[in-house]
Amino acid sequence: MSSETPEAKPLTKTQWLICTIAVIGFAFDIYELLMLPLVIRPALMEMAGVTPGTPEFSMWVGRIFFIPAFAAGIFGLLGGWLTDKFGRRRILTYSILLYAVSAFAAGFSTTPWMLLFFRCTTFIGVSVEFVAAVAWLAELFPNPRQREKVLGYTQAFSSVGGLMVAVANGLAISYSANLPAIALPDFLNFFGGTIADPNAPWRYTLISGLLPAIPLIIIRPFLPESPAWKEKKTAGTLKRPSIAQLFAPKLRQTTIITTLMFACSYGAAFGAIQHVQRMIPGLPQVKERVADMPTPEKKKTEQKIAANVTKVQEVGGLAGRVLLAVLVLRIVSRRNLLRVFLVPGMIVMPFTFLYAATNDLAILYPAMFLAGLLTVGQFSFWGNYLPTVFPLHLRGTGEGFAANIGGRMLGTSFAWVTTTIVASTSESAIVATTRLAYTAAGVALFVYIGGFILSFFLPEPDAAELPEH
Repeated sequence: MSSETPEAKPLTKTQWLICTIAVIGFAFDIYELLMLPLVIRPALMEMAGVTPGTPEFSMWVGRIFFIPAFAAGIFGLLGGWLTDKFGRRRILTYSILLYAVSAFAAGFSTTPWMLLFFRCTTFIGVSVEFVAAVAWLAELFPNPRQREKVLGYTQAFSSVGGLMVAVANGLAISYSANLPAIALPDFLNFFGGTIADPNAPWRYTLISGLLPAIPLIIIRPFLPESPAWKEKKTAGTLKRPSIAQLFAPKLRQTTIITTLMFACSYGAAFGAIQHVQRMIPGLPQVKERVADMPTPEKKKTEQKIAANVTKVQEVGGLAGRVLLAVLVLRIVSRRNLLRVFLVPGMIVMPFTFLYAATNDLAILYPAMFLAGLLTVGQFSFWGNYLPTVFPLHLRGTGEGFAANIGGRMLGTSFAWVTTTIVASTSESAIVATTRLAYTAAGVALFVYIGGFILSFFLPEPDAAELPEH
């Protein structure tokens, strides 16, 4: 590697264009993922006829949270390898199109199995997009400070995507009755079944996931390939990517530790935070507010409150990503930077779910802001960190392994852990919300402590150029 740090230059029009499409991709990554906590309850009640708090309901929640993540882990790892093999731009484009079309099709679901299928393809697209986008952006900016800023601030738009889906869901709840009825397209007939409620808000929320495909189709012809990857590919010096190389002595510790720590970060989100919407009906203030309402109005009110909590959580996530983008230029040690989020999280997360989520809606709002800040900030950390520890020909493969095997498979499996523990009893729906909150508190504390312990073994990357070999 050169001993001279490349000079930071003003962004060209092409670089701004690439940053724009990356921002769209990151924003709708989270937009697509956070649809599920908002729609899962009404969707299952309509399609499966199951009641929240019952073992059948929890079984389907566990399936629809975990199986797509498992599929994304396998295909996301393959996507990382394809990113190294065929280039960052091509795989990025196809992955965004995949998750946009899949989310749209999910809005026409007639059975839980159909929803599960399209959540799998949505999750696969999201998983591959993250890997391709991070590698692409990192290689576009050789100056380390400029690279850290670009990665940090573009990833911050992921939380904007979370706010957008909360707003979209709120609009769907308010205006879906006035929108055209949803009819099952002919090309989806082979799934069988019929649409019971053609004006259900959750359907319009899912259909809105098609939006990122529109600017992508317009901008795609103007996007160049990663210059570093293209140079080596053209010269014939690009090494073949291999998953086995990730476990060579030089990279073994990096691969294992980043995979486990990524799992802990995602475990907090999927094992705790993404279940908070289902805790809302058990709060005393919510029960009092909906006590005399008819069932349809009661459900809509609970959904609106859940959407509002999600908005606050996502504002916290945005604050966490911005905080990471600021601190990454000021805290040299990557271990210490990550601990800024891990240490307070060991206090905030248990408090949020043991007390706020079971006792006080007013306290839950600021608690979820902090929970989102501390957990989502870690996601941006990994986007900045991973390109600096894997060489060019393994950058997508290494990121894919850590993000997808660690985050998407192991991390999201904590959603299954949480729902399985809750499903072990057949209590009333209200009692089950308290049990869900307590379980989420235990899961969150476990993964935060695990992440803190593992941080002592996290390799410190070189501060200058990205590794080439």
